[in-house]
Amino acid sequence: MRILALAAGLASGICLTATAQAQVTLDVSKITCDQYVHSKITTPNYIAAWMSGYFNAKRGNVMIDLQNLQANINKLEHFCYDEKNFKMPVMQAIERVLAP
Repeated sequence: MRILALAAGLASGICLTATAQAQVTLDVSKITCDQYVHSKITTPNYIAAWMSGYFNAKRGNVMIDLQNLQANINKLEHFCYDEKNFKMPVMQAIERVLAP
């Protein structure tokens, strides 16, 4: 009986491990300011880096200006920390805050 219980425990542990390592996809267009600034999905720097790459690729820009990147992140965070903007998608916030 102990062997059966041990086998069942190992099998469930293997299943949980496989589930924990499942690939997760994310629709970036649906990330809100609230989720971004309060790290509800992932580290804000990961999202900021992805967004920077996305918007720069749209413009055909392949250069990274690290000072400008940090300044833009600061502007976005300042905008998104305002509670009235919590429900706004980050992509829309970027377009509003960083519009040329």
